[in-house]
Amino acid sequence: MNYARFLVVAGVLAALAACQPQSTASSTTASDTSAVLATVNGTPVTENLLDIYVKAMSQGKATASTLSADQRTQVIDQLIRAVLVSQQAEKDGIDKQTDTANELAITRVDILQRAEAEHIIKQKQPTDQELHTEYETQVATLPKTEYHAHHILVATEPFAQGVIARLQKGEKFDDLAKKESMDSSKDSGGDLGWFTPDHMEKPFADAVVTLKPGEYTHTPVQTRFGWHVIELVETRPLQPPAYDQAKGRVEQIIDAKRFKAYVDDLVAKAKIDRKTPAPASTTPPPANKAG
Repeated sequence: MNYARFLVVAGVLAALAACQPQSTASSTTASDTSAVLATVNGTPVTENLLDIYVKAMSQGKATASTLSADQRTQVIDQLIRAVLVSQQAEKDGIDKQTDTANELAITRVDILQRAEAEHIIKQKQPTDQELHTEYETQVATLPKTEYHAHHILVATEPFAQGVIARLQKGEKFDDLAKKESMDSSKDSGGDLGWFTPDHMEKPFADAVVTLKPGEYTHTPVQTRFGWHVIELVETRPLQPPAYDQAKGRVEQIIDAKRFKAYVDDLVAKAKIDRKTPAPASTTPPPANKAG
């Protein structure tokens, strides 16, 4: 098992252990009635726990039922070793250390939050009317036009102004891009292909939408990458995805909105006492005195 996956699995085991009132590490809950695969110092390791373990190791790409017989044996052995280590960690008081205790608490919160979200979402499936309404809402927010542009990226504003002067004297845009641009698009004459403004940095997008096909910017445009001279090649209407193609994503948006509203209601009804942190001390530490 690689280290990253081990950490994921350790988090799952830790969260399960954190849910238990026992003083020794436990890998199952009282409600877990699935088959017991092994016991580790009296603690049962169950089929359900194995399934969670496999999902964690594979990042959701596999389940216990998809394992071959040899893989199943190997993973059960790995799980037993992980439970043993977690038991020893509790015996050593590791779970009581501040950082570890906080990590256990956060892992438990995260698991419970995700489980509650699934519980709330499953209670009500979006109707066809809700799906179509949300689809229309999302389509209305999409950009209506795609842009095809070239650009020349340089390091300074004076250099960009020099590029513009050379364009005004008749040099070709793609030739200048190949000679002067710092961007990887220089090999294709600065060609950026088709894009919508929301996929570009705002100063760049703001400049592009003011141009007509065949025009270039007469003032350098600055972004965090440097200074751009931009040429608009052409535009075309943007076709939104068909309803059937977007339906799954629309359902996710509705579910997310519904869960947010649910949490907002919990916040509104809860008694929350925010503590104002004490300001950091500005008093310098006392100087060391020679003995």
